[in-house]
Amino acid sequence: MSWISWDALEKMPELTKEEAGRALDAACSQVIRNLDQFTDHFQKAYSENGFYSPTENVDWTPGFWTGEIWLAYEHTGNEALKKAGELQMASFLKRINEKQDVETHDLGFMYSPSCVAGYKLTGSRVGREAALKAAEELITRFHEKGQFIQAWGPLDAPDNYRLIIDCLLNLPLLYWASQETGDPRYKEIAERHIHTALSNVIRPDFSTWHTFFFNRETGEPDHGATCQGYRDGSAWARGQAWGIYGTAIGYKYTKRESYIPVFEGVTNYYLEHLPEDLVPFWDLEFGDGDDQPRDSSSASIAACGLLEMAKYVEPEKGALCRSLAARFMKSLTEKYAVKDFDSSNGLVLHSTYSNHSPYNTCNHYGVDECNLWGDYFYMEALTRMYKDWNVYW
Repeated sequence: MSWISWDALEKMPELTKEEAGRALDAACSQVIRNLDQFTDHFQKAYSENGFYSPTENVDWTPGFWTGEIWLAYEHTGNEALKKAGELQMASFLKRINEKQDVETHDLGFMYSPSCVAGYKLTGSRVGREAALKAAEELITRFHEKGQFIQAWGPLDAPDNYRLIIDCLLNLPLLYWASQETGDPRYKEIAERHIHTALSNVIRPDFSTWHTFFFNRETGEPDHGATCQGYRDGSAWARGQAWGIYGTAIGYKYTKRESYIPVFEGVTNYYLEHLPEDLVPFWDLEFGDGDDQPRDSSSASIAACGLLEMAKYVEPEKGALCRSLAARFMKSLTEKYAVKDFDSSNGLVLHSTYSNHSPYNTCNHYGVDECNLWGDYFYMEALTRMYKDWNVYW
């Protein structure tokens, strides 16, 4: 296997603002094409043979489809997109009112790009109510012993006393709730979780654990493991990208200076384990020459994190962050974005949702396909490059 060098990285071209705008135009046209099938329904988490099928508002992913609708509405002003977003926010309000499949930390993934976004863009009272109820539900998953929000499953499940790195992107829902209501409870829980997560999921070499367990009786840190990575000691590519974006989000809300070297370390590890085209394989253990699938969604997530952190660091480092993100996006738009809309109803090819290995227990699905968060964060990164964007997170 081989990994890209810093010299090679500098030779990679950057996506320009004008190119980002054209790529965003294309993505928005695909979203609009999809409205007939995906207004009363949502896209499934991943495509099959390049095509998403319709599903109800279930699982942890439908908010990303609504987020694509809102990003497309921002870019185009198309009223059909606004109407679709409003219908979907009503579905999210129904879901939280009826407590349908909400025993998860992923309420932020569900409600920030759908309902918080819709409220910010349109002033929707439905969006506001749904997102606040989701925030209230999310803080019920916080454990005083251990100081973290439990990822999955019933709170009394003995084998689920753990957090996962993904949750760093669920926390903006709580910060928004405190800002919106003046109630500090949400923010305080978010800050305690961020501190616990970054203290435990980051290894000494700045690779990341996917998931980290705590002692149920004492709350003490116990051990790291993977669910979706290749093996426990490897770095799952999407998890490393959540670490990049999640640390940037953590700094945005806390302004803890100690988070900047964490961001730099996690980012450097990611960069040092990229293949030649800057789009990682599904686990950073693999590089050019390995017969393994890619995860294009990881590159889009990392680009968003770089563009977020660029706003807070000194100008020279900020310029480097923006340059790196532009190189990621150039590769994605040229080599991974769907060009033929008759061959796929998604936006970005070659993502990996869940890939089984000899060392993990994952199911095998959504491998070398489009997936919802990959499409969403691709559009978000393009939007960030094209204009000064009011962030949903």
